[in-house]
Amino acid sequence: MASLVALLRGVNVGGKNPVPMAQLRELVESLGATEVRTYIQSGNVIFADEGRITSTALEEAIRARFSLDIRVVLRTATELTRAMQANPFPTADVSAVHIGFMAVAPSAALVAGIDREPFLPDEFEVIGTEMYLHLPNGQATTRLPAHLGRRLKVPTTVRNWTTVAKLAALAE
Repeated sequence: MASLVALLRGVNVGGKNPVPMAQLRELVESLGATEVRTYIQSGNVIFADEGRITSTALEEAIRARFSLDIRVVLRTATELTRAMQANPFPTADVSAVHIGFMAVAPSAALVAGIDREPFLPDEFEVIGTEMYLHLPNGQATTRLPAHLGRRLKVPTTVRNWTTVAKLAALAE
């Protein structure tokens, strides 16, 4: 049975899209998952499943239960660990590194066409379905993630390095 992590986009952020974690756990269990746990209030669910639960199934269940149109990205523990190992900013303080998880990879041409200069010292790299952000002045003050969201046209849910590391450990 595989251990998965569901990353919900944009829940419990600044009072928007409230999803109580206890109810979210119950919802995921109702879909047949076992060993369901949540981590912090930002929509991270760790669970065991035999391959029945998809992102679409979770999105539909969340829409039906909470009346919210939330994107969900699924990753295995191995995929989270690989994402951390692929960090293109290995010398950066990890407290300034964030990983954005996408359901599909954006077009290489679209990524290449983004002007990076206006956002310096903030940096980004896209590797497959992960977007790496190096935000040395913090996430609260940067315009880069919002700009990338508009330009790449791929829904992305971002987690800080500490959260990704904890989720990978919990999913082991």
